[in-house]
Amino acid sequence: MTDAPFFSLIVPVYNSDLRFLQEAIDSVRMQSFRYWELILIDDKSPNSEIVPFLRTQAELDERIVVVEQAENGGISVASNAGLAVARGEFIGLLDHDDLLGAGALRTAAEALTADPQIDYLYTDEDKVDELGEFSEAFFKPDWSPERLRNQMYTSHFSVYRRALVEQVGGFRSEFDGSQDHDLALRVTELARHVHHVPEVLYHWRILPESTASSGDAKPYAWDAGVRAVDEHVKRTGTGDGAVRGPWQGTVEVTRTLGKGHRISVVIPTRGGTGTVNGVERCFVVDAVRGLLEQTVAGRLEIVIVYDTATPEGVLAELRRIGGDSLVLVEFADEFNFSAKCNLGAVHSTGDILVMLNDDVEPISRSALEDLCAPLEQQDVGLTGGYLVFEDGHIQHAGHQYAHRGYGHPYQDYSLDDPGPFCALDVDREVSGVTAACAALRRTVFFEIGGFSEELPINFNDVDFSLKVRQAGYRILWISRARLYHFESRTREARVEQFEVDRIRARWGVPGNDPFVHLRTRTMMRRERAGL
Repeated sequence: MTDAPFFSLIVPVYNSDLRFLQEAIDSVRMQSFRYWELILIDDKSPNSEIVPFLRTQAELDERIVVVEQAENGGISVASNAGLAVARGEFIGLLDHDDLLGAGALRTAAEALTADPQIDYLYTDEDKVDELGEFSEAFFKPDWSPERLRNQMYTSHFSVYRRALVEQVGGFRSEFDGSQDHDLALRVTELARHVHHVPEVLYHWRILPESTASSGDAKPYAWDAGVRAVDEHVKRTGTGDGAVRGPWQGTVEVTRTLGKGHRISVVIPTRGGTGTVNGVERCFVVDAVRGLLEQTVAGRLEIVIVYDTATPEGVLAELRRIGGDSLVLVEFADEFNFSAKCNLGAVHSTGDILVMLNDDVEPISRSALEDLCAPLEQQDVGLTGGYLVFEDGHIQHAGHQYAHRGYGHPYQDYSLDDPGPFCALDVDREVSGVTAACAALRRTVFFEIGGFSEELPINFNDVDFSLKVRQAGYRILWISRARLYHFESRTREARVEQFEVDRIRARWGVPGNDPFVHLRTRTMMRRERAGL
């Protein structure tokens, strides 16, 4: 690799356990890729053994550089001291007690050489205990800016283009504890390409005092992360602010929907009834009641697309409770879910459309606004809600298109379970969302041509989502937009072969989903089985 990139690995050191520090250094020296320098910055450690140990390491390998701080300044000051002497085109971040995985630098170098526009690269990671046992592999999604706002998921191993780090001002001491989250946010605001290497190439040491063992270990780090995201969303216009999320280390971006919007909720129905918690109910009537109780900044319009056979009593009750907010549209043709949604969209007047099944009902009063507010970002084309069955198990937390099929990867987790690596507690990019609860701008709906009426029952929302992504928009699953979906957990979906043939003819056979990897699916299955 004659034009191979050169890495400067920055390692702040403070009162380190010399055994773990030695292992960290050795994990770099054993890399097969040889174009690197290891910059060890002693942040005025009280332990008198640290500096002589570092000097000895530098004598053993000329690629090791030691920086001795005159006074203790904290991790950001120390990191900036390392950045100041770095010579590499790229910097990599390594904690003083962690391990760089075998082949990490060569794999990163190959990716950076293949795509010269990569400005930030991250890999998968796991944890290693004091005995050298590995556990908790985190197979991360591909680049997901929304998840990064809600969680520092990229973390280790991170590689940055040094010029861009210097351009954004390096590390900032006011965010110590989450200085890496703050840096990643600022760098990715300007980065040309962000690249994920789907291999475990970093081993995060589990020690009692580290956040790897417990989110309680460094509560100040959580607050620093919240402040970093708060600044970021205000700087970029992607939110109003940020607060602590529902799970340790997570962040919740606060957003409000502008008052000038009109939200049209399109509900296809035939006026069906069912039993929920032992009570017989008409689903569409209760869905409308729930919508009218929602707190939304804009005006609400409810478009009911009803089959001709819908009981007149149901329509009369809808008129009574819906009043001026209600629009009734008759559908007289053979059942076609896509056609009913398209007809409702045509008869709507809102600039935001929400597609909703008649057996879906909001859990919180803000669910509708939480679902729609991210659409203020013009690169967000579609949002989906957090749907749960009557018994509290998850029905939908984003689609997965992979391994020759289409599915709901988080089913059987329960409401308020954080899921693997808090995936169910953070808003994030997904490949698609169910049409049982989805929101988008009216302009996007008509730009992509609405729902394909060639898919009357199944896969219409898959096709719809793929068209949104093909048009260049992001699709977000919104954790706070929580709704009940009173569909039976035991219902067996009837899929016609012509539908499978049509979706595959249009989009091909699914391979790997960029946001839920095969190994994550395997891990979830093992977790549910108690293995």
